[in-house]
Amino acid sequence: MPTATHIQNPDVILIGTGVMSANLGALLKKLQPELSIQVYEVTEDWAQESSNGWNNAGTGHAGICELSYTPHREADGTVNVAKAVQIFEQFDHSKQFWSYAVGSGMIQNPKEFINPVQHISFVHGQDMVDYLRARHAGMAAHHFFQGIEFATDRDQIAAWAPLLLEGRSDVPIAATKMDGGTDVNFGNVSRKLLSWLAAQDQCGIAANHRVTGLKKNGERWDVKIKDLATGEIRRNSAKFIFVGAGGGSLPLLQKAGIPEAKGLGGFPIGGQWLICDNPEIVAKHQAKVYGQPLESAPTMAVPHLDTRILDGKKTLLFGPFAAWTTKFLNEKGSYLDLPLSVKPDNLATLIKIGISNLELVKYLVQQGTQSMADRMDVLHVFYPAAKPEDWKLIDAGIRVQAIKKTDGEAGIVHYGTEVITDAARSISALLGASPGASVSVNIVLEVIKMCFPHLLNTPEGKARMSEMIPTWDEDIKQPDKAGRFQEVSRKADELLELV
Repeated sequence: MPTATHIQNPDVILIGTGVMSANLGALLKKLQPELSIQVYEVTEDWAQESSNGWNNAGTGHAGICELSYTPHREADGTVNVAKAVQIFEQFDHSKQFWSYAVGSGMIQNPKEFINPVQHISFVHGQDMVDYLRARHAGMAAHHFFQGIEFATDRDQIAAWAPLLLEGRSDVPIAATKMDGGTDVNFGNVSRKLLSWLAAQDQCGIAANHRVTGLKKNGERWDVKIKDLATGEIRRNSAKFIFVGAGGGSLPLLQKAGIPEAKGLGGFPIGGQWLICDNPEIVAKHQAKVYGQPLESAPTMAVPHLDTRILDGKKTLLFGPFAAWTTKFLNEKGSYLDLPLSVKPDNLATLIKIGISNLELVKYLVQQGTQSMADRMDVLHVFYPAAKPEDWKLIDAGIRVQAIKKTDGEAGIVHYGTEVITDAARSISALLGASPGASVSVNIVLEVIKMCFPHLLNTPEGKARMSEMIPTWDEDIKQPDKAGRFQEVSRKADELLELV
């Protein structure tokens, strides 16, 4: 367990040591070196919940292979790829900042947290083949996706990802491939940035400390913290609080009592993966392959067969499989988390959403009770020749889907990551899910714009941000920015050793 360090009455308190807090802390300290920052983490080490390498798929979400970002064909047969373009640009901000961190010496050894892995979309059935062809046409027309390939030829697809064709019957299939994809260990990049932050003046990080109270006191926040090793109660205060606590964000927001959190609820969904360590099989697959949605499954359950590179070892991962839980956190969560989060101001919304999503509840129960044979049947859609003895089931992270009054009758499982900020801009909290960690730099950049505008309103501040994220104030989606994008992207890829 890292040695706990404490800064009393800092300018900023960050709750959680995941990728959001790590990026925000590093960016703020670079923008204003005299800023004092304290970080609290409930687990015994840093970045052990949602950012932990085994608790997520590690996909550098760039809209390349994820069909959920481009779910429909329009009436004219085309596919609108605007959401994929947006996600790509946001992930590029992450790559730019991480490459700056490497190039400036903040962190070292980028291969310990990011590696090149081709991204593939794979579909079967003539309707989906036609959809993927249209999707490819829309994406290939944008400079972000230069080089994306489309194939229906089985030999070509087998050359990209051999496991997809082993034992496959004669049905129409199609795939797209792009070599610019990545596999990211979000836990490692978080720990590297936090290690740099902890070495700076007026910065402290304390793991195994749970924030138990948040109360506004004038222009500052009073914070109550429990040292879980000794039981000691600490008190601190800060001008600004960022709650990047994953599933633990909702209870902390409720403690803060800000009007913006009224009516908020949370619905936890556990996750599981099938993993394969058989060297012969692992060596055949060097890709993240995302497929089409399964019948009755929500968007978050779109299956994928992924190369993972964790701690220098290559593994195959398949899933996700959902699991029923009432905990909001893996390590330090409680089965009382969900019932204790029900308050008078969110009860009606939770009941209404629950009634409107009985199919989701049924799906979660089915997922939690399925056998290994059932899970292998899903894997066989991707890898028909897969054998049960080569795969084992492990638990993944817990996702707490935020539920708002504005959701109305809408399904509660949807894509999107958002930040809730109070009117005084003194507290922000992360809620939401995919693409989450991938676009963390873009998300905390928006927090800085909203809550620390003075850091960007001077020529010096703008220059510092431009050094760290060169296109932070540019719209590189536009056609006339293709050259600028290629220039910046090439430099980032070189620094991150992705070339």
